[in-house]
Amino acid sequence: MVSFKKLTTRDILLRSRMVYSQRLALAFVGKDPISYADMGVIVTNISGMLYTLGIAKGDKVALIGENSPNWGMAYLAITSMGATVVPILPDFSSHEMESIINHSEAKVVFVSAKLYNQLNRENIPGVFAYILLNNLQPFDEASTEINSSMPYETPKAIVNIDYCNCELPSPNEEDLAAIIYTSGTTGRSKGVMLTHKNIVSNILSTLMIQNVNENDRLLSLLPLSHTYECTIGFLIPMASGAAVYYLDKAPTPSVLIPAMQEVKPTMILTVPLIIEKIYKNKIKPELTSSGFKRTLYKFTLTRKLLHRIAARRLHKTFGGCLHFFGIGGAKLSFEAERFLNEGRFPYSIGYGMTETSPLITGSSSKLVRFRTAGFCLPGQELKIHNPNPQTGEGEILVRGANVMVGYYKDSEQTQNIFVDGWLRTGDLGYLDKDGYLEIRGRSKNMILTASGENIYPEEIEDVINKHHLVQESLVFEIRGKIIARVHLNKEALEKYYSDMKSSAKGWQHNAEERTRKVLDDIMAYVNTKVSRFARLNQIVEQEEPFVKTPTQKIKRFLYRE
Repeated sequence: MVSFKKLTTRDILLRSRMVYSQRLALAFVGKDPISYADMGVIVTNISGMLYTLGIAKGDKVALIGENSPNWGMAYLAITSMGATVVPILPDFSSHEMESIINHSEAKVVFVSAKLYNQLNRENIPGVFAYILLNNLQPFDEASTEINSSMPYETPKAIVNIDYCNCELPSPNEEDLAAIIYTSGTTGRSKGVMLTHKNIVSNILSTLMIQNVNENDRLLSLLPLSHTYECTIGFLIPMASGAAVYYLDKAPTPSVLIPAMQEVKPTMILTVPLIIEKIYKNKIKPELTSSGFKRTLYKFTLTRKLLHRIAARRLHKTFGGCLHFFGIGGAKLSFEAERFLNEGRFPYSIGYGMTETSPLITGSSSKLVRFRTAGFCLPGQELKIHNPNPQTGEGEILVRGANVMVGYYKDSEQTQNIFVDGWLRTGDLGYLDKDGYLEIRGRSKNMILTASGENIYPEEIEDVINKHHLVQESLVFEIRGKIIARVHLNKEALEKYYSDMKSSAKGWQHNAEERTRKVLDDIMAYVNTKVSRFARLNQIVEQEEPFVKTPTQKIKRFLYRE
């Protein structure tokens, strides 16, 4: 069982450096790895460098870059000396990055060569030093030309004598470890303040429901600047002696599949969209590719058998050693989860938010309950606020050492999100008799009809997304009407048009008329599957893919009009 003298990232580093000294800690796939002992030396050197640059306990240091071993070591160096890390999503615009740096009052910025030229020095006057994430060295921005294609290098794990006399400060449990600026579906980015105790208590609670040890290997796919990947996919492995591998290229199938075969990961974290795309674009078309297969797929027993065969193939594609496939960030579609569940794939669905460091509920893959997000983590509390007497649904409230201290420089928003010491998640859910949580939707998204019925857009979207011509969708209400925006599956659409053209019926309509007919057919299909009061009044095409958050949730606020 993992335990620490104090709940700080520094204690994680010190313990792992001793207990797992010769074990592999971090690596790019196919590159030389870094051991826990070497990581400890490099992190201490970085802390010493920050100290000599003038960073003191409590100062803010921004961290902007792609996933890499250097990103993780910079994070540990900042937090283990008592400074506060400000991880910034690499997908943010230049304006957003600069605004966050200014708002957080960051004094030093770690930035990758790929992203450095997006920053305008004149717009962030409070920054007095830049450190290149690619080699973890400070540079003079006025005289140094940064090549965006510059490769990553790991510093030598040699104790730097220049920093030996530095009396580095140590963090306390209640000290601020990170300010994480969310990029949520509501549009307004807020700086979530997480203490060392917030983060490390969540690590310990998570390890009580899912074992992670020195024999585990994780392949990192999600952005480290998001608390989901940072806490669950980086800090938990670092506390447990596991190895984490990163990709130095975009995770296309041609890069990802060979990486899976090389690393043979035992654990992967992902978001619903990834597995939904795999199921909808690869697995389901193969399982229903002929009339005979489609007939078999209609029957429960044969469908389960087909799912079992397909899941075994998928497991092999992922390297064959996977025992935990964690899914979080949004609700997984019914069909994709049914495939994983019936195929006996080792998946688990968790629920959380940045404000809770992040995990609130979850389970091991052996304790998964279909269509739920697991149970509340030990040491944390969850309740349903003002549950509906008929349905048991209500807003999910959370309390525990994992809950943030508030939003940075925003006392009003902080006050609004707490009620009697409980954090209001803004999500609606239901707890079954065994304590498993079922997420029903966002309270802000819920549509209340004139007759008093509650409509959850996410449930209608799940029905829409089952249609073979739909890639993804968004449902909302305007002036009493339920509207859906639909992004069509281009590959399936081309095949559909081709089949119609070669059929006896012909296909005489122009492109606009064809699209309109497809949308009308989708609406008719959906309205036969949902309750009378939840039927669509209108459906429109979303020509470009929806803009999404780092956890691949659609930014709903962009599509209200």
